[in-house]
Amino acid sequence: MRTAVVVGAGMAGLATAGALARDGWQVTLLERGERVAASPTALVLWPNGRRALEAIDPDGGWSAIVSPLPDGGVRRPDGQWLVAPRARPGAGPGPAVVHLEDLYDALVAGLGDRVDIRTGFEITTVRTGRAQRPSVGDGRTYFEADLLVAADGIDSTVRRALAPEAAAVGSGFAAWQAVIPGYRVPDLPADQAVGGETLGAGYRFVSMPLGERAAGRGGVYWVATAAGAPRPEPAATQLALLRRWFASWHAPVGALLAATRPEDLVPQEVRELRPLPRSYGFRSGTGGVVLIGDAAHAMPHHLGQGACLAFEDAATLRSLVADCPTGAALGAAVEEYDRARRPRTASVVRQTRRMSAVVQARGRLALRARNAALGSLRPRILGHDHGLTADWQPPDPKTT
Repeated sequence: MRTAVVVGAGMAGLATAGALARDGWQVTLLERGERVAASPTALVLWPNGRRALEAIDPDGGWSAIVSPLPDGGVRRPDGQWLVAPRARPGAGPGPAVVHLEDLYDALVAGLGDRVDIRTGFEITTVRTGRAQRPSVGDGRTYFEADLLVAADGIDSTVRRALAPEAAAVGSGFAAWQAVIPGYRVPDLPADQAVGGETLGAGYRFVSMPLGERAAGRGGVYWVATAAGAPRPEPAATQLALLRRWFASWHAPVGALLAATRPEDLVPQEVRELRPLPRSYGFRSGTGGVVLIGDAAHAMPHHLGQGACLAFEDAATLRSLVADCPTGAALGAAVEEYDRARRPRTASVVRQTRRMSAVVQARGRLALRARNAALGSLRPRILGHDHGLTADWQPPDPKTT
């Protein structure tokens, strides 16, 4: 029986654990928290993320929980168009938005009976070596397996043990997210109800409608970003600051902030890995260790690709190890995973850092240059399909 330990029960860990279990692996899923729970926010699934989820679990019924995301365009704070909305080409899956609670429910439902979930388990020790199977422990209990999957986020204990050169650093931004449930969403004119993106001097506001069935409540999801460090104040104070900062911005920004309650607000420090790990795959014993999701390539969220890349990681790993026996073949698959994923993620990270400079622009000359460049450097939260998202296809397990 092939065995795997997946560290971290976030989106990346849940997707990977379910994918491995469906291919016959016996999986132990370790979670530091006391329960597996989603943040009360939402997520944009670009075409690559949707394709990856379908490859991971073709029977997951993803179309039932996502809502198509129309292009709302990009505006200045005074409402003037920087990039007007455009119709999306009809080929392939389009971008969609999904409430995280719905996504987590679907991922947990797909785990099956081959996944043993252990919550409240904080890893302190990572053991690897040429002659020993990889293992992790909390000082009292240890789990070893043929394959160890590190899906434990930007502060990954596993990554620190194997790739200590990759450090989590601030990106120079703070972010706030919220979902306004449907019954509290203000009445909006039709041209405002589709959502959109607004760029100011170091500030950004994005809103998008959720489907009527999202988390059973529908509503509107919004994200605000500001250059600077995260705020230490209570949620109510931070919400008051946001209302003040965005008070002069075009409708419906003010109305959405007015409809938001402090308990809806999810503040977030925007961090990234610099440099990226030197490798995403490490041989050990009968197999090895792989890094996925934010443990491998945490980046600012300006392109909305963090979760989508994590699902790509899971789909790629599954294709490489689906029928792979333990031993030399699995070790080779671990190294092939690194070769497959590092060039891809490095390219997306470079594009994301370019977008960080766009969002952070301040001063009259910098803003003028940024606005002129938006035709080619389009912020992609509500943008069109492009090479980064449209061209990626899940690997075929039969050819890997």
